[in-house]
Amino acid sequence: MKKDKNPLSMRNRTLTHTTLAIGLPSLILGSAVNAQEEDDAVVLDTLEIEERTIDTNPYSQKGAPYKARISGDDRHTRELAETPQTITVLTQAQIQDSGKTDLKDILNAQPGISLGTGENGNAFGDRYVIRGHEARSDVFVDGMRDPGMTTRESFAVEQIEITKGPSSTFAGRGSTGGAINAITKQASTEYNFNKVNAGAGTDDYRRITADSNFALSDSAALRANILHAYEEVPDRGPADRERNGIALAAAFQVTDRFGINADLYYLDAQDKPDLGSYIDRDSGQVVDVPVYVQDEDFLESEVKTATLSAKYLFSDNLRFENSVRYGTTDNGYFVTGTRAGNRDASDPAGAIPTISLSSHQGWQEVDYFADQANLFWTTDIGGSEHEFILSFEYTSHEVLNGVYDSEATNPSNCVTPGRGGGVSESYCIIDASGNYISNISGLLNRSITKGSWDSDYDIETISLAVMDTFNITESLSAFLGLRVDSFDYTNTVYSAFTDTTSVFDYSDDLYNYHAGLVYDINTLGNVYFTYSTSSNINGGESDVGGACGYGGICGEPETIGRSKPEQTENIELGTKWNLMGDRLLATAAVFQITKDDVMEGLDYETTGTLNTGKNRVEGVELSLTGNITRQLSTQFGAALMKAEVLETASVDFNGDPVQTGGTLANFAEKSAFLQLRYQLTPAFAFGGTATYSSEIYTGQPDSPANEDWGVPSYTVLDLFAQYQFNEQLSLRANIGNVTDKDYYLTAYRSGAFTYIGDARNAQLSVSYEF
Repeated sequence: MKKDKNPLSMRNRTLTHTTLAIGLPSLILGSAVNAQEEDDAVVLDTLEIEERTIDTNPYSQKGAPYKARISGDDRHTRELAETPQTITVLTQAQIQDSGKTDLKDILNAQPGISLGTGENGNAFGDRYVIRGHEARSDVFVDGMRDPGMTTRESFAVEQIEITKGPSSTFAGRGSTGGAINAITKQASTEYNFNKVNAGAGTDDYRRITADSNFALSDSAALRANILHAYEEVPDRGPADRERNGIALAAAFQVTDRFGINADLYYLDAQDKPDLGSYIDRDSGQVVDVPVYVQDEDFLESEVKTATLSAKYLFSDNLRFENSVRYGTTDNGYFVTGTRAGNRDASDPAGAIPTISLSSHQGWQEVDYFADQANLFWTTDIGGSEHEFILSFEYTSHEVLNGVYDSEATNPSNCVTPGRGGGVSESYCIIDASGNYISNISGLLNRSITKGSWDSDYDIETISLAVMDTFNITESLSAFLGLRVDSFDYTNTVYSAFTDTTSVFDYSDDLYNYHAGLVYDINTLGNVYFTYSTSSNINGGESDVGGACGYGGICGEPETIGRSKPEQTENIELGTKWNLMGDRLLATAAVFQITKDDVMEGLDYETTGTLNTGKNRVEGVELSLTGNITRQLSTQFGAALMKAEVLETASVDFNGDPVQTGGTLANFAEKSAFLQLRYQLTPAFAFGGTATYSSEIYTGQPDSPANEDWGVPSYTVLDLFAQYQFNEQLSLRANIGNVTDKDYYLTAYRSGAFTYIGDARNAQLSVSYEF
């Protein structure tokens, strides 16, 4: 593949549309440009902008809206086709065609990614599992960790980048199976536009977005994105979802060498969640149940984030970037679950089969500050050009978790067996005759108030990293990275059962490495090899307090210092091919991820065991992204994986030791996604998506799955079509789950609830640009 002789200047030329360095290309290209040449450059740039009136993504490949050419993270200095790692990029055009808007839905469709579940302290917002490993804390925005376990939307996103395999050089602690980086829409001085999109559909669907860019002058620009969306969960009303948000971006070129960006982001997500059905313990089958969401149920996320970035160009080969972010999130939920079993013998109806309701709840307040500084230096050493990045990062992450107090004000309607051999006054959705009751949603009539805190989490981290990309020969290039994260951890956990408070406090240093080689076979394709590591700490998840089995703190306060960080290594061999005039990228990779020194716990055991687990995930991943022909675009990916628990101290629900050799929980061995778009005429395009997942078994993260309980495999088909009336006006239709397939995304470890995939739904939206 042809390499750019000066990657630093290449990236700055490309990113003038959105980065701080507005106007820097002329500086980088030299000061010897005469007035006539400057006039010619303006004309050429204007023509390019006219070709991109619909899709303004500066990172995508021209003429291939589904294909990204470069990453939105400047630390990836080479094109994606020359980067020695599996990185799946979803462009804004691909996301819009798919009809998916929440980050959870977008990611769950991708191969190698599944969803996790949670109960009480660990069910805030979205939970992702990448290549078999939890990634709920490994979500980034513009290269910086995103604060809080929140619901995430795509209305202000330019593209989504999914890095597979551990890469702590970039991400810091965590990133065991990979990391997710959302690249946001930025302001540009190079064009003015206003785009309004309004849609309506089945299940009371409505969605309105606005995207406006204002070039205030040659050196200043503003951009605003606004969102309002609402829908009932298809065929599961009154369960519903509502989103309201605004994202503001400003760019200022203070001098030819110095630029500033400022971003403000706000999202208010209001859900009435449906926990779905449940797994029958005797048959292992998912049971069909009516909607039982209660009128008072809610899942709420309020996100506020402010980011200030600055960039200074010292010379053609030396620049400095610094980004400061402060964010808060306010998350809370009170939702209803089900319990299948028999009524107690003391119930007037006798010990007949029934389904009773349960409660799951918690709240979380997050306060997050980060300062990330990167120095980019390109220099010649021994006749080879080296692209060095020196990185410094300071983060302070504070999380207060708590519970809600509630009381069901309606009288109970059944008696069920209680814990410890007693009985419980309960609420059942099946009456004495074996029929579902009427007005299920008003059964409990809860009174809910915010209660006290039970976990006060605080971690401060200072990180230093150095990375270098360089050519060894004309055909062979290398990437090397080293990072150290030094953290101070404090977690104060309060137990209401024992009325005691425990303080967990310790510090440690994490060292991680990343090395990659790329060999160009010819101008089209290469083979690459990469080795990368990551580390995660005891108590690394901020939302679970002392629940060791879900990533919370393990051990007693006096023994926590004996724990070692969980260690992960990744070995990957792959190939990448730029085809069809660079408009189509084909990739294939084989990989092995081994995680050692795993913290383990049964149920919500606070003590657990220190560094007793080990597991491995091996697999093959294929992808094809871009234009197959001028008319046919695709985004395809498939993953075939196998997980094996190599060592464990876990015990099952009966207290018996769990045998090694089993698979991981919430893990799909086979998964695939295919999206096709065909431009039949200049005005009319149509296409569809197919999403496949093999069966997924229940269990806790990093623990052997219970292969008796799980959700079956599924294939879901979606369709879309678009008609462009003129340059300003277009119409799009989306039909989700066109065959109305009953399918389930994942299940809780006990099978008490299984998330139901959306039933058939349809939307029609109008887009107007002016």
